[in-house]
Amino acid sequence: MTELIERLKSIVGTRGWTADPQELGPHLVDWRGVYEGSTPIMVSPASTGEVAAVVRACHAAGASIVPQGGNTGMCGGAVPDTSGDQVVVSLARMNRVCNVDADNFSIEVEAGCTLESVQRIARQAHRFFPLSLSAEGTCQIGGNIATNAGGINVGRYGTARALVMGLEVVLADGTILDTQRALRKDTAGYDIKQLFIGSEGTLGIITAATLRLFPEPGPMTTALLALETAATAVAVLANLKTRLHDRVESFELFSNRVAEIVEQHIPDVSLPFGERHPWYVLMDAAIGDDQELLNDVLMRQVETQQVLDVVIAKNAGEADRLWRLRHSVAEAERKEGRALKHDVSVPLSRMGEFLERGDALLASLRPDLQLIAFGHVGDGNLHYNVVLPRDLPEDEWMAEGERITVALYDLVNELGGSFSAEHGVGQAKKVYLRRYRGGAEFELMKLLKKGLDPANTLNPGKIF
Repeated sequence: MTELIERLKSIVGTRGWTADPQELGPHLVDWRGVYEGSTPIMVSPASTGEVAAVVRACHAAGASIVPQGGNTGMCGGAVPDTSGDQVVVSLARMNRVCNVDADNFSIEVEAGCTLESVQRIARQAHRFFPLSLSAEGTCQIGGNIATNAGGINVGRYGTARALVMGLEVVLADGTILDTQRALRKDTAGYDIKQLFIGSEGTLGIITAATLRLFPEPGPMTTALLALETAATAVAVLANLKTRLHDRVESFELFSNRVAEIVEQHIPDVSLPFGERHPWYVLMDAAIGDDQELLNDVLMRQVETQQVLDVVIAKNAGEADRLWRLRHSVAEAERKEGRALKHDVSVPLSRMGEFLERGDALLASLRPDLQLIAFGHVGDGNLHYNVVLPRDLPEDEWMAEGERITVALYDLVNELGGSFSAEHGVGQAKKVYLRRYRGGAEFELMKLLKKGLDPANTLNPGKIF
């Protein structure tokens, strides 16, 4: 390992590596603080050529690599194991915007660019990059693609997979694969880039991407709706889409319990209603100057009692305050303490059924469970998180957690859903991948891994 470390240092130069424990610390623990590992060195290449050289050196030495972006993931997919033998490869220094083609509605960026910077550069070119999530100031586009990130605009624009036009990837033997074609129509053989989207660094290291841009949607109108039941949100969204067509940009559901946790842990955040309601939806609509149309649609929902109350932001400041409540959920939940995280999706038509049956299921499993539920109604993705009693001994917490999680995932599977909607598999969910995606699908995934990374060099212990 000493010889390899010296070789890696020579590849990336003095600015491109660290073995300092304090500098390494934040890179060895996942964002939730659940997984912690160790490494003898973290290298930060400054170019695709350096990434390829690092991979070749590790491949020759038989050392494993853990690619890392912003390390904002929820499933431990970017954290090394505890062996101390895995090399962390950070893409943070590779943060250049290579090309913006406004006429082609595309942008080419390196993998270390933060999501927020991609959004900003697109706006400067009078274009719109729609991927948006709470960690956008920290997460990196390479990690977003590697986990097929979703966020708040999936209902209209799709996940990261739908936004990628081309990729540059370093394979397990150091080969550089370049599919950086900014094309919307290309039927030349297999669409190889799709293999690496959602692969969590197990098939190759994404070093650059060509991304799809859109016309600027124009001024947004933000509204907060109060609902009696979560199932009502699906019907309300259907009505809004019928009247507003594709101008509904985001449609975020959260429970009153979620709002209470945010208000408790995040300063200067509060609901604008005079009384509490069981559920809320925060939405953005790109209606331009047609404010009366949205007002009319929402008032009709109030008249039919599908919506109990509604607040429409009068200006950008009010809209930002409403969205701060939603974007603070993950941070507030972390401060609230340990919980079982379930990032699931079901068909929109079955979301109400899942919530109803899920509530009944939790009550039957343990009456002392607390539910923290929020999600993206437009794409059927729910974060259905469960808090167990705080005084449970560790072994009982683990056993009960597994029992509850399997029961919920069984229900999701029965309804035609997925146990992993937008956070990936990582370390946290690999046992469930075999359980719910077994048979030919799982065997084909293993075959792809073996074919592209026969020595299991890239991010071992993740997904499989």
